[in-house]
Amino acid sequence: MEPLAAGLTGLAEVSDRRLERLLAPRRIAIVGASPRENTPGNGVIRMLLRGGFAGSLTAVNPNYREIEGIGCVPRLADLDAPPDLAVLAVRNERLEAALTDAAAAGAGAAVMFASGMLEEEAGGGGLIGRLRAIAAAHGMAVCGPNCMGFYNDLDRVWICGFPSPRRRDPGPIALVAHSGSVFGALMHNDERLRYALAVSPGVELTATVADYVRYALTRPEVKVIGLFLEAARDPEGFAAALAAAAQRDVPVVVLKIGRTEAAAAAALSHTGALAGSDLAYQALFDRHGVIRVDTLDEMAATLLLFAAGRRAAPGGLVAIHDSGGEREMTIDLADRVGVTFAAIGAATVETIAAQLDPGLAAENPLDAWGTAANYIPQFTACLNALLADEQAGLGLFCADLRDGYYLHRGFADAALAAAAQTAKPLAVSTAYTQLRHDGLALELTRAGVPVLDGTANALVAVRGALGYRDFQARAVQPAPTPPGPDAARARIRAMLAEAIEPDEALGLAALEAWGIPVPAHAIAGDEEQAVAAAQRIGFPVALKTASAGIAHKTERSGVLLGLADEAALRCGYRDFAARLGARVLIARMAPRGVELALGMVRDPGFGPVVTIGAGGTLIELLEDRRAALAPFDAGTAMRLIEGLRLRHLLDGYRGAPPVDLPRLAGIVAAFSAMAAELADLITEIDVNPLSAGPSSAETPILALDALLVPAPHEAL
Repeated sequence: MEPLAAGLTGLAEVSDRRLERLLAPRRIAIVGASPRENTPGNGVIRMLLRGGFAGSLTAVNPNYREIEGIGCVPRLADLDAPPDLAVLAVRNERLEAALTDAAAAGAGAAVMFASGMLEEEAGGGGLIGRLRAIAAAHGMAVCGPNCMGFYNDLDRVWICGFPSPRRRDPGPIALVAHSGSVFGALMHNDERLRYALAVSPGVELTATVADYVRYALTRPEVKVIGLFLEAARDPEGFAAALAAAAQRDVPVVVLKIGRTEAAAAAALSHTGALAGSDLAYQALFDRHGVIRVDTLDEMAATLLLFAAGRRAAPGGLVAIHDSGGEREMTIDLADRVGVTFAAIGAATVETIAAQLDPGLAAENPLDAWGTAANYIPQFTACLNALLADEQAGLGLFCADLRDGYYLHRGFADAALAAAAQTAKPLAVSTAYTQLRHDGLALELTRAGVPVLDGTANALVAVRGALGYRDFQARAVQPAPTPPGPDAARARIRAMLAEAIEPDEALGLAALEAWGIPVPAHAIAGDEEQAVAAAQRIGFPVALKTASAGIAHKTERSGVLLGLADEAALRCGYRDFAARLGARVLIARMAPRGVELALGMVRDPGFGPVVTIGAGGTLIELLEDRRAALAPFDAGTAMRLIEGLRLRHLLDGYRGAPPVDLPRLAGIVAAFSAMAAELADLITEIDVNPLSAGPSSAETPILALDALLVPAPHEAL
């Protein structure tokens, strides 16, 4: 596993002090309680009663003595003891006064359903700011404004102002959703999804997603956490919470929205969240083993698979079908999703073949449907053999279940029988999401064989299970230590701290100081210096402008390659001096290799993010890059390299020798160490191209160009 971004010190303390009174209160006061149906002030009372809340519950409204059988007082000040939680079921115009009264009454926490926006205040920022100040001054944990509330099924606390027919059935899932509609959809429909805790955090006035995740981790009943995430408003705390989940072996499944520019802009107007860099989020998720999904159906399927409790074993997917056509569709979709089928052994093939009707091939995935004369024991035996194979990590029984159909009753029995014979995960996958199978689906899921609707959704869940298994098995080493004395690196830091304009020479010197190979090079200020430098380095050479302020030299026609002699150099230099300035850089020509690009961007929330991808002129055309939070080890670097679309070029293409991948991974890891150490002084690093050869004396791996973008001097 990756090392923790931050320690767990204070985790339980923070959760107990800030969130216990919010999420597991024993005394609740409802401000704005009402006898009028279909209002939040009435709905929250009904939901608390329906959920079985066993603590003290008081309504607050000067116009009534009781509501829904609950005693009512005129004001919060009339309570005989401070409430743990004040539910503010009032309009925006009354929120500030209600929160002030709650704080004065000693409430430890509050929930606000209203938006927190006033018409006369642009965007509602003024009211939200005042509410935040009140809550912070009194140490109150606040859910909302602009939220649906929460369900704590473990402690029978249902704080939701919008009644639903759900029933309490505690389970292993914790959910936090930055959308009231998503919260409602996942909570109020599918009984297969069983929750310990579900929160609609709204604007996150004081309590953040990070706080809710940390609280969920204090509850041993929680086995998987789902997040529908616009942005992490507390990036450092969010990273620490994900690290804690990884350490405690609680998988986190995230549907991160705001990945496109248009969606990110929408997030600004929706809840005031900055969507942030998706590249940084992906790097963060990779570091902590977060399973990423793209749709609510994928999230539901992945949560169901993890909630079943079994973890994928080493190996790939085994699958059994009752349809040759759906088997082929599954193969196609698995390739698209990135799921690999297990290569079953000869003994498994022999066992399966003995069970199959004539004409059926003993292979994985398996079409086992024949004459149906003895299908239950036949499917059970075949599935048992597949799951018992040492290359099988988990299994899918692919069948379009339908309630009230004897054949599918038999399939369900076969799945249950096979599951009883293995410790590996087994799920049923349907090809169609609109099947009438509520009874069978609920029965199987409760028995530990989750029914995952939609082949693609099921395969995404399988990919998540296999990916989390691989994350847990990672052997992580510390990021590399730069070779040699610290003097060179200290000199680089001193130059950057002086707020000088970094040029390519400084960039190359920085790379060298962190052990990243660069070609022989020199700076020249006039024509004769340029000629002398080229003679020392040896022709052919590259000539580049080194004038201040020219970051992208190629776009200014400021690079000449392969200058073979003094005459060519002098001609090129005179052109540069006339157009771009007298200062130039002379560098030895590098042998041809696969062109990559290394980069670092300092994300304001998560710190330095290192990228590797296609380099040279292809960097923007291909958009082929992978990212990780710096610093990282060579193993992480190798995973980034393996994930590139141009990966096959590194194995040698059309007779070219293969690149020394371990050496390349070591260089990328060294670059990440440099990025981490300089992140307080620079905001970006661009190394393009990084020419990757087999690292022989003739074709080494070399960084041919480097650009550093300093942080604004006033920020240093």
